[in-house]
Amino acid sequence: MALADMRKDYGLAGLLEKDLAKNPFQQFEKWFQEAEAAKIAEPNAMSLATTSRDGRPSVRTVLLKHCDGRGFVFYTNYESRKARELADNGHASLLFPWVGMERQVIAEGVITKVSREEADAYFHSRPRASQLGAWASPQSTVIAGRAVIEESYRVVEKKYEGREVPLPPHWGGYRLSPESVEFWQGRRSRLHDRLRYRREPGGDWVVERLAP
Repeated sequence: MALADMRKDYGLAGLLEKDLAKNPFQQFEKWFQEAEAAKIAEPNAMSLATTSRDGRPSVRTVLLKHCDGRGFVFYTNYESRKARELADNGHASLLFPWVGMERQVIAEGVITKVSREEADAYFHSRPRASQLGAWASPQSTVIAGRAVIEESYRVVEKKYEGREVPLPPHWGGYRLSPESVEFWQGRRSRLHDRLRYRREPGGDWVVERLAP
């Protein structure tokens, strides 16, 4: 594997301060719509980085399910590894890797749980099979094999046959309220554009250019 020889010189676009929207949420919406138009596979897929109490990092892919002026929302099992780490350290980072557009967005901030009302509304918008899966899977725990989770799913499916699947008490959403959001655009010669919105103590956003 000649990994050292693999390289691509980026040059699809640039990103200047004059191009930015007033706040990071408007800029994110603009880029997200462009990612959809470009047919990027699952543009709402994002890497979520968390840290345990003793400083051990972990990362996984989750799906963005809502975004507004309050932050970025995703859903998961509250007994999973990510949830345990978020309970230990309420700060996290998200990364949207839109490689096909030579772009990425990185958001860092504070994590809080969404309300049960928000979680319930989203849970009941999901396909029924996904609702059952939330009950069936003891996420992040060690199991003896695939048959274990398949049998658990069959049990749950039978239990709720013919009736609504309720929101599990161990399942819900998180909102990352960003303290900074960086918009990264690949440029030639690795001289990339990196523009970061940073929230000041008073709540206003300032824009800073970072060296590539």
